[in-house]
Amino acid sequence: MTISHSNFDDNRAISIAETIATARRTAGYSLEDLAIATGLTVAELEALENGTDTDSTRLKRVAVALRLADTLG
Repeated sequence: MTISHSNFDDNRAISIAETIATARRTAGYSLEDLAIATGLTVAELEALENGTDTDSTRLKRVAVALRLADTLG
């Protein structure tokens, strides 16, 4: 079986998205709470959580707010 670079990137985005969503819920944050903590919009956070956005600047802001910097780095 051959794994293309694209598949690897897709899988990594899903893994990061799942990590963010799980950490947010574990911390007791709603999307609105996290939006306030990060300065991002709810729509931006939803895109990060469903894996359609992998912008490193937004990911870092969420990682800091959820104390995941070492996990996602």
